[in-house]
Amino acid sequence: MTARAKITVVGAGNVGASVAQYAVEKELGDVVLVDVVEGIPQGKALDLLEAGPVHGYDSLLTGSNTYDETANSDIVVITAGLARKPGMTRDDLLFKNAEIVGSVVDQVVARSRNAILILVTNPLDAMVQLAWKKSGFPAGRVIGMAGVLDSARFRTFIARELDVSVENVNAFVLGGHGDSMVPLPRYSTVAGIPITDLLPPDRIQALVTRTANGGAEIVNYLKTGSAYYAPAASAVEMVEAILKDKKKILPCAAYLNGQYGVHGLYVGVPVKLGRRGVEQVIEIKLTADEQAAFQRSVGAVRELVEKLKL
Repeated sequence: MTARAKITVVGAGNVGASVAQYAVEKELGDVVLVDVVEGIPQGKALDLLEAGPVHGYDSLLTGSNTYDETANSDIVVITAGLARKPGMTRDDLLFKNAEIVGSVVDQVVARSRNAILILVTNPLDAMVQLAWKKSGFPAGRVIGMAGVLDSARFRTFIARELDVSVENVNAFVLGGHGDSMVPLPRYSTVAGIPITDLLPPDRIQALVTRTANGGAEIVNYLKTGSAYYAPAASAVEMVEAILKDKKKILPCAAYLNGQYGVHGLYVGVPVKLGRRGVEQVIEIKLTADEQAAFQRSVGAVRELVEKLKL
């Protein structure tokens, strides 16, 4: 009988609590929920534990305001950070969240030397770069969740447009998380058929635009918060691929060292995820237009990272 995997989720807000929920519903392991606010991680962990008999999972959940409970975690999902508030510039958010993520990584790494880190905090690509630098971990064990979410949104919109099952739709997204992401329609398929054969260019462009603005669309509805169900589900798909050693190919923010002509930077690309984290970066041939869009995206990421002076 092998012990269950240990998953730490840092940040017990909507994203973190949903990550915990999806992880235990799939019985991926036991979960430690950490948050600075007293009572919140304890209350949510207990509430989820009590849903176990109904859903049929035996995973244990623990809530904590300190990091001692997280010792020897297999995976740590970091969702802690501020959401952008009205009047805040992206730079304000960058520096504030860099401070938060930096201190989280220090605490986690001191107790779990062999963990794999999955970052969800925005601005995503810069936060992953920071976490990698802070942790001293091999780059393959520090990964950013963005591409899975972006492609899930793209898949949703394609499925709705064509009135087909989301299970038939595969979508491909490269680049940084945000306005500069690069959806690739010719690699996005419905039952193996490229969407470029199924939809006119203007409809594809409309779906691409909606995908790039997917987060903002939800913020506009919620007013005081941002998306959490789909981001959490996306992070858990990565957790599952790693813990079950699935060798699943997913778009993630991964460290590039020459691939796609990019050196020393975390950017969204397709990777093979398994028990060691990122086991391979999958390189695909880009057209001149796609390459140019990708370079623009890389430029936007590099600009943010340079502000952090890592």
